[in-house]
Amino acid sequence: MNYQHTNALIDETSPYLLQHAHNPVNWYPWGEEALEKAQEENKLLLISVGYSACHWCHVMERESFEDTAVAKIMNEHFVSIKVDREERPDIDQVYMTAVQLMTQQGGWPLNCFALPDGRPIYGGTYFRKEQWMKVLSTLAQGYENEPEKYEDYAQKLTAGIQQSELVQVNKKEGDFTMEMLDTMVLNWSKSFDHQEGGTNRAPKFPLPNNYEFLLQYANLKKDQKLTDFVKLTLDKMAMGGIYDHVGGGFARYSTDVKWKVPHFEKMLYDNAQLISLYSKAYQLTKSPLYKKVILESVEWTEREMMSMEGGFYAALDADSEGEEGKFYIWSKPELKEILGDDFEIAKDYFNVNTKGYWEHENYILLKDEDDSDFAEKHGLSIEAMDNEIKSIKERLLIERAKRVRPGLDDKILTSWNGLMIKGLSDAYLATNESASPADRRSFLDMAIKNANFILTKMRREDGGLWHSYKNGKSKINGYLEDYCFVIEGLIALYQATFEEKWLNEAKALTDYTINHFYDSKSGMFFFTSDLDEQLIVRKMEINDNVIPASNSTMAKNLFLLGKYFDNEDYLKKSKQMLKNVESNMSGYGPGYSNWASTMLYHVKPFYEIAITGTGAEKKLLELNQNYIPNRLFVGAKRESTLPLLKGKYQANETMIYVCVNKACQLPTSDVNIAKTLIEYCQYHFLR
Repeated sequence: MNYQHTNALIDETSPYLLQHAHNPVNWYPWGEEALEKAQEENKLLLISVGYSACHWCHVMERESFEDTAVAKIMNEHFVSIKVDREERPDIDQVYMTAVQLMTQQGGWPLNCFALPDGRPIYGGTYFRKEQWMKVLSTLAQGYENEPEKYEDYAQKLTAGIQQSELVQVNKKEGDFTMEMLDTMVLNWSKSFDHQEGGTNRAPKFPLPNNYEFLLQYANLKKDQKLTDFVKLTLDKMAMGGIYDHVGGGFARYSTDVKWKVPHFEKMLYDNAQLISLYSKAYQLTKSPLYKKVILESVEWTEREMMSMEGGFYAALDADSEGEEGKFYIWSKPELKEILGDDFEIAKDYFNVNTKGYWEHENYILLKDEDDSDFAEKHGLSIEAMDNEIKSIKERLLIERAKRVRPGLDDKILTSWNGLMIKGLSDAYLATNESASPADRRSFLDMAIKNANFILTKMRREDGGLWHSYKNGKSKINGYLEDYCFVIEGLIALYQATFEEKWLNEAKALTDYTINHFYDSKSGMFFFTSDLDEQLIVRKMEINDNVIPASNSTMAKNLFLLGKYFDNEDYLKKSKQMLKNVESNMSGYGPGYSNWASTMLYHVKPFYEIAITGTGAEKKLLELNQNYIPNRLFVGAKRESTLPLLKGKYQANETMIYVCVNKACQLPTSDVNIAKTLIEYCQYHFLR
């Protein structure tokens, strides 16, 4: 195509940056060229941050960044930098904090103005064209006429950003208590929606780490009411429009309180974590709905998100043909033509009625009753109904594939792939007895292929990790999120395979992380490596959000690896990190759920379940047909040097050892007895 405009983004690989490469705005990627230009010409910086699947980013581009009149102002008075937040989360964090301090809210697109040296002075999220032009003119004139005011404000705001990242070392002695977690959950429960699940407001995000903690806490406390709330939430999400009933996988969030209308973008990080969450919930409940979610979501990632090399792409756009959700919605005439005589049952099953109606005579497919109730209502057996609905879904999927697809963000991010390794490993263990052998094996094969991809294509020569991969090239030095989630994924893969190489790789990456990210003053980890360029502040990620905070995940990893390798330094570091955030947890549970999950390791029995002998893999799979929180699995088919396995191997026997803090019950070869021993330990601890 012949484009009228081309800017410096044309040489980038990020799909988001390439979307803006032909704007009339003279965009630059973040780098020395843009920063030096701002300094030399004494122009304000505009740092505009977004991502490829962001609907409102596309809207602002169409309204403002493709407009030549707007571009003229931007090009004359500013040096404009486009940032893909998924490629450069470090830059996003700094300027998001600035905008949140200024406006008490944040989101994407993120537009932050800064002095030529990068210190922020003003910002916001989405601006309408008229607003945007007014902001541009006001800032340009103000900086030209009264630069000292901007300098003063930048100094104060930068100090505020730096202050927001301070973590105080907690030197208080003493152990963690269950009472603190009880208070946290009690305060948190005031925001629960007991009608529709999730929080009692819109929009509703899945937030998998929140519900994974609540499931763990409820089980250990024997709290049936809380367990029911988590189950309600997972049921409603799985039946709502936020779930893609035709192709599998979840959208990023629901715009309403009933999980009906999704914001249609699909993110790898959400789905990786949700596969883990539903796998654990399936272990507890054996819900056929959860099993279906697991199988269909894994099928979606393999079909639409997995590269030939074994890496997983980042996201699918919300829009296609310029319309949000167009790829996923249906009209009645379309469904009748595709399904023929099966339309009536599909209409009832997927609520092609007032419940599923969206807009412009289109419907979002969703469910509102259990499959067994639906089958009984229609006089069908469960098996017959399953076959009928499966046939309907297959035909709809084939027809949908003919549509113009949403844009695919085909960069491969190390951090999100680490989450996927864990999701696939968890799915393999949880569904072993109920899924087909082909499905089970594919889960594990995909996880192993992905782990090998990361450890070969994403590994730096110094033993560290790259952050992003595309077109055969790895780039951008890894962030803490890359290390913590890959380490977590490798630990999960070890627990699914008992192949010690995964555990050893996890330890090697942990040691690298300590060497390059650890702050001995605070006992926490910086988000960026000491090898990276320095921004105006070196941030730490503390609060759990749509993905767990990198520090909370490192605290969990250090605890588990400390147990595996009998490494007191790891355990000490993990405990200190928990102590540093302890005082903040009770007031804001959703922001500390992953921290709280690790704290449960300290206040409830933590099981080291060792399995040795030629049948170790079979016993592992049998044990994982139950939900066992607060545990690690360790095992080998032969002698092993791992501390938790020393002296436990018996030739010609497969034995299970249930241990708490290295104190073990008598070994058994019977899985049911092992389960009883776990229940016995828990019962006596509760007493």
